[in-house]
Amino acid sequence: MTSSPQRPAPADELALLQREFAAGFEAGSDVWRSALGGAVCVAGPEAARAVLGNRHGVVEETSDFYHHRHGVFGPRSAQLTIGRAARGLIQRHLQLHRADLPGLVAELLAPRSLWPDAGNLLVLRHLRDVLLHPDAPPRLHRAVEAIVARAVLAGARQSHSAPSRLLFRHRALHALRTEIGARRRAARPPGRPAGPRDLLDVVVDGGGPAADPDELVEVYLSFLFATAGSIGFALGWSVLLLGTHPERAAADPGRTVREALRLWPVAWLFARTPSRAQELGGTPVTPRDRLMVCSYLVHRHPGYWERPDEFVPERWAEGVPDGAYLPFGLGPHTCAGATVTVRLLEDLVGLLTRDWRVSVTPDGGGPQVGPALAPPRFTAVLSRPDDCPERR
Repeated sequence: MTSSPQRPAPADELALLQREFAAGFEAGSDVWRSALGGAVCVAGPEAARAVLGNRHGVVEETSDFYHHRHGVFGPRSAQLTIGRAARGLIQRHLQLHRADLPGLVAELLAPRSLWPDAGNLLVLRHLRDVLLHPDAPPRLHRAVEAIVARAVLAGARQSHSAPSRLLFRHRALHALRTEIGARRRAARPPGRPAGPRDLLDVVVDGGGPAADPDELVEVYLSFLFATAGSIGFALGWSVLLLGTHPERAAADPGRTVREALRLWPVAWLFARTPSRAQELGGTPVTPRDRLMVCSYLVHRHPGYWERPDEFVPERWAEGVPDGAYLPFGLGPHTCAGATVTVRLLEDLVGLLTRDWRVSVTPDGGGPQVGPALAPPRFTAVLSRPDDCPERR
């Protein structure tokens, strides 16, 4: 469950960085000054780990997940409390509702579904009681579903004018602020179990009474984008790769998920600021520079991966260069929900490959590049193995 990178990207940004990396790699460099706004791009695994892990204080400390419009939510102790509580809440939900997944897949994906939206909406449906408990006000449930429809689904923001987006944001934030205020004022009713009922409770309780309600809203939205957005996109990449490589359908689900996250890391670009003048991968940088760690390029670095651009789940059967694999970031700000994210993806991929035959028809477009790396539009058709002509 990883947050979107801090900085949105234009649609051609990934292609530009790929071209620059290819030229730099030929010259022996995987850290370079990009033509993209003068940023320093990091594609070398060693330099990427130094920046994201920050063991030697090479960058200013920050958090991708807790970053908001005006800074970073804190203190760090509150971040840790919220992360632990959220992980526990989601783990319990997934354990209790794992048996619901076959029915959801049959209802929402079969026989035909349009992606990547189908993956986002399936995850939203499966985790809706984690995002908001069933007894939360109906208007708040409608507001959260509208946020997903208008701001999380790939390309959704471009479907509305700037004034419309601004008005909607104002209304959505107001609804969440109002609910946060109500939960802060409400006493725990007798008989209600201890512990958070949903992720909004996690944020309110973990933030403490002094936390700015606007910042709590931003943290809650990070959870919404990370669950319905990032997990749904990661599922979409797995389905697309399986559908376009039917010979890999029998691969272990865990290997399929890891290979999909390698080829198409949803959190593909992490922004950092150097803490001092120094040299990184042979390139001088100063605090005036913006570092961009591109996990997409790290994951396809030909110096660390064989057949880096190919979908080869079997590569995970043996040891792999973990130093060149950063789908959830690295260090103290690694995605707190990485383990539960992978578990849910493995369950869904395992279910699809065990119970269904999956075929896909891409629309011919490339990845949808923004703060998250979303799959292109495609149609998936699910049929039961017994219905396949070759099995008749």
